[in-house]
Amino acid sequence: MDPAQPNNPLHGVTLEVIVTRLVEHYGWQELAERVPIHCFENEPSVRSSLKFLRRMAWARSKVEALYITTDLGLRGRSGSAPSEP
Repeated sequence: MDPAQPNNPLHGVTLEVIVTRLVEHYGWQELAERVPIHCFENEPSVRSSLKFLRRMAWARSKVEALYITTDLGLRGRSGSAPSEP
């Protein structure tokens, strides 16, 4: 982890990775229930969600908070499970 941001769990994680992992974990329907925004409810796609979230900081904050509280960020930066010591 970069020493400049040692306590930032989102450092190095793109918004696309966050949305993709949340969709894989919850699915679009449950994700729309947890974060009720139109791009998750009506014809959802990663592309349309990214476009919206990049423009609306309040929505992006909610999605990032869900990602952190779901602990999906703790699975490793490459998207795989952490390796055993």
